[in-house]
Amino acid sequence: MTDTEVTARIDTLETRLMHLEAALDELTRTLLKQEQLAAQQAETIKWLETRIRTLAPTHLARPEEETPPPHY
Repeated sequence: MTDTEVTARIDTLETRLMHLEAALDELTRTLLKQEQLAAQQAETIKWLETRIRTLAPTHLARPEEETPPPHY
């Protein structure tokens, strides 16, 4: 290979690397936004669960709060 061919290949590789780095940065930003959105949604769901429990009390206990039935 001549020096010109090597230089052209290096330029091509550097260009591809720049595009890959830009794509990786965009994916990272998108992932961070999705994580923030998921955290907000989880917080909203917890708030809604609390709100529903206070608005509609029930006489039934949750399964984990139930006492086991007596054994015969």
